[in-house]
Amino acid sequence: MASTLPDEPGQPPKLTQATLANKSNVVTEQVINPFEVSGGVDETGKALAIDFDKIVRDFGATAMTPALLERFERVTGKRPHRLMRRGMVTSHRDLDKMLDRYERGEPFYLYTGRGPSSDSMHVGHAMPFELTRYLQEAFDCPLVIMLTDDEKFMHSDKITIKDAKRYALENSKDIIALGFDPKKTFIFSDFEFVSGAFYENMCLLAKHTTFNQIRGTFGFDEHVNIGKIHFPATQSATAFATSFPHIFGEDELKTRNIPCLIPCAIDQDPYFRQCRDRAEKLKHKKPALLHMLFLPALQGPGSKMSASVSTSAIFLSDKPNEIKNKINKYAFSGGQDTAEKQRELGGRADVDVPYQYLSFFLEDDDELERIRQDYESGKLMTGEIKAICIKHLQQFVADFQERRKAVSEDVRADFFARKALLFQGKTAEQMMNEAEERKKKEKAEKKAADQKAKEKAKEENVAVAPQVTPEDAGKGHKKTTSTVSVGRSKA
Repeated sequence: MASTLPDEPGQPPKLTQATLANKSNVVTEQVINPFEVSGGVDETGKALAIDFDKIVRDFGATAMTPALLERFERVTGKRPHRLMRRGMVTSHRDLDKMLDRYERGEPFYLYTGRGPSSDSMHVGHAMPFELTRYLQEAFDCPLVIMLTDDEKFMHSDKITIKDAKRYALENSKDIIALGFDPKKTFIFSDFEFVSGAFYENMCLLAKHTTFNQIRGTFGFDEHVNIGKIHFPATQSATAFATSFPHIFGEDELKTRNIPCLIPCAIDQDPYFRQCRDRAEKLKHKKPALLHMLFLPALQGPGSKMSASVSTSAIFLSDKPNEIKNKINKYAFSGGQDTAEKQRELGGRADVDVPYQYLSFFLEDDDELERIRQDYESGKLMTGEIKAICIKHLQQFVADFQERRKAVSEDVRADFFARKALLFQGKTAEQMMNEAEERKKKEKAEKKAADQKAKEKAKEENVAVAPQVTPEDAGKGHKKTTSTVSVGRSKA
């Protein structure tokens, strides 16, 4: 079992026992931000499911569409990941522009992160990283992974700097075990890395961000520590390629034109709205984003798994029996109270946690649909769908744990090493130089084509030049009749 922290109001993302099962009969609205996730509570004290459509509207993001997914597949040659094709990737910002860059062969990179708050990540943390690994393979591009150990320290009264650094080290090994390519991946912890070009960009962003802007986005008041207020500048600095000269080169005029694509849970969007608002004013490219749904807590819709509530989550360090017991004991069921009613009425897959987990982890679309139909028709019992879920989660965690054993300190050090990363087998510098040469060539070809067209038009103009009669000349007027017809009219 992973070591965890008790419920703590200031620890992001907050998922307290009160959030999981509110008994106060006080109606609350849903809250989605980097520090708290809750679908709200109705007048009976029942926790409500998170309304992701409302989040997309409130955040001003763009909903994913079948047309965009079709374009993604056409451009990359890869079938969209199951999380994309099943709607777990709900929305985006400028994904279409990143596909444009990919088609033109222009470099970009992926950026995602982890706020380490326990010795082990849980399966909910694994999902955004699995999507990111898929995107790294599909685009064949560099990836930067930020471990925000400083953020966890500043947001917690219990986590020490030593704790945060230990969590970051252990979580980095978990991340590596999810299958990233060391030739294309750089992982760093804020406590260890922040300096030089990265710190310069932090200061640049901090200088152009006011307290009122941060308060308006995050709801901070005058009682929060200044570390929380300043941290958005740290998180945003990773979205600027100039923060990583060892990856993208020293020429800032070139590297600041390299954007990033950020796959993340949708609660992280407020950080990057701040960044997007300032990027172009600071002569950098805006980051693009892909927003993911949360894997719900075992207790059901209205929350997400939390490292600070051990009974809400399946940890990547859990043993098979722990997984089985958690699913059987805590997983919210959409089934009926009795077997007879289940056979008669069927279950509700839309709120059933075992089915929701299968939606995230089961690769086969046809099998998932068969399970849904059988469950909702009453053919599949509550215990049976839990057993299916247990089997797949146990396999996922067992496979992960085998890979985790192979992550030695040397392997970890390679991912943390400051080295150039590859985009389609080339360094970013090579990609930029090639893109620059292509632009020069295209410009030269266009110039030559324009000149040729002008010369051709000039020749044709001479051949059919309009003639001017003495009368027209006297009036300063040119007749527009062509040489073919002038002088041949019977009028």
